[in-house]
Amino acid sequence: MSIIHSFEPIVGSHAKILILGSMPGEASLSANQYYAHRRNAFWPIIAQLLQINPDAAYQEKITALKSSPIALWDVLKSCKRQGSLDSMIEADTQAINDFQSFFSVHQQIKHVFFNGGKAEACFKRYVLSVDELKFLSVSRLPSTSPANARLSLEDKLRIWHEMINSVLGSEDGHTSHLYDS
Repeated sequence: MSIIHSFEPIVGSHAKILILGSMPGEASLSANQYYAHRRNAFWPIIAQLLQINPDAAYQEKITALKSSPIALWDVLKSCKRQGSLDSMIEADTQAINDFQSFFSVHQQIKHVFFNGGKAEACFKRYVLSVDELKFLSVSRLPSTSPANARLSLEDKLRIWHEMINSVLGSEDGHTSHLYDS
């Protein structure tokens, strides 16, 4: 089993929040695209939040994301894993992305959302222990993975929408949202 590597972050100058996954799955690594598995709910949720066509080309989605207050990355820089499940990541092979450098460049990002439990656990264990990053506010969102079948797409969308908009609205003291629907 060889070491797999995550992608570069997707972040624009307006980013205020960072959504973190753990490590791209096999379909994503093969396509060289975040959340490429056809049943993953990430892009349908983001498309609704950003009011873009869910069937838009990947590059259009990336452009929309970079123009929004949302940045995207993964906690793990590399690891060994058989298959796509987070539970199959070999703990002793995990290498964490350089968040200290990331947040020093993107100082306007103050809130991190985790797309699932593995991302949250790794970040809290390896990243939040760094004193310079204790200013971050963190929350877990329901995983968009097809393995998380306990919630419907509609439930995931509602929760993601509410949580992201609550952070964006509280930052500027208004009740503004990413996009009101």
